[in-house]
Amino acid sequence: MYKLICKDGRAKRGQLTTVHGTIQTPVFMNVGTIAAIKGAVATTDLQQIGTQVQLSNTYHLHVRPGDKIVKQLCGLHKFMVWDKPILTDSGGFQVFSLAGLRKIKEEGVYFNSHVDGRKIFMGPEESMQIQSNLASTIAMAFDECPPHPATRDYMEKSVARTTRWLERCKKEMNRLNQLEDTINKQQMLFGINQGGTFEDIRIEHAKRITEFDLDGYALGGLAVGESHDEMYRIIEETVPYLPEAKPVYLMGVGTPANILEAVERGVDFFDCVYPARNGRHGHAYTNHGKMNLLNAKYELDSEPIEKGCQCPTCKHYSRAYIRHLLKAKEMLGLRLIVTHNLYFYNKMMEEIREAIEKQEYAAYKKRKLDGFACGEE
Repeated sequence: MYKLICKDGRAKRGQLTTVHGTIQTPVFMNVGTIAAIKGAVATTDLQQIGTQVQLSNTYHLHVRPGDKIVKQLCGLHKFMVWDKPILTDSGGFQVFSLAGLRKIKEEGVYFNSHVDGRKIFMGPEESMQIQSNLASTIAMAFDECPPHPATRDYMEKSVARTTRWLERCKKEMNRLNQLEDTINKQQMLFGINQGGTFEDIRIEHAKRITEFDLDGYALGGLAVGESHDEMYRIIEETVPYLPEAKPVYLMGVGTPANILEAVERGVDFFDCVYPARNGRHGHAYTNHGKMNLLNAKYELDSEPIEKGCQCPTCKHYSRAYIRHLLKAKEMLGLRLIVTHNLYFYNKMMEEIREAIEKQEYAAYKKRKLDGFACGEE
């Protein structure tokens, strides 16, 4: 159940109560696609750095190790040793982005595994069954991720199919949650709004999926090639047509600046691979912009990544040491930066929640963006 605590403009401060604990929003979900954060960060580390929610992927876990194996091991929480909420992406985006050869039909999608080439079929019922086997806290509805750019005709047909698939997802989840051997009988379902950059299609789809009375709603198909301004425009126009009393999730977004802008437009949930991916390339997020720790100027720098940061990395290690590890291709270097980056994101979300509560969000956002604009690099 979602509770809207307060608002500052359109920025929402809320909390979502789940079977695996309460999520304070706005929130950033740390991305553990295959039940692990890339960069050798363990779930015990996530507990230390303020992580509220971990996100894993239906398609990847279905392919390897197999969702039925995870079910036999008592579900994803036991499997990866994580006792807080987990959201599983439906696999739709991966099916459409990784599968080179695929056939989209009304019943679902036929494609080949990117791992071993074996033939796989996934439709709404299959996605729900896999996510039920994983026993995640929140399951995402199976949708079609249309290409960008797409014609209006293609987009209208795609969105209509996604709506029909959502109806099947809800029906199948209701069935699964009543089965005796289902691990998490209180699994939640979020629907996904699509429509590309056609705001009228987005708005009509938002109105339509709201009728399903789901646990939450996501904006999909953004950050796929359109400009930031286009993305902000679509968020601004679409969110008012989604229920204010339900969480809104902007999928796959994004940079700290993206998050600040989207919060101002009413978004509650975020996820993105940037903190881990950029960290593995030596890039660290700070309140003064992004740092490239591979730069020679850090060779003799005994300061932490960011002065005053309370993350485990900054409490103990210097820029010079981390740079040395990166140059030597020692995995510890990646681990230390990824840990810092995830802490930075989680800490920023905590600050965002406090700013909304104090009715100071606009000033906080400006201060934060001004700091990023300074730029370390």
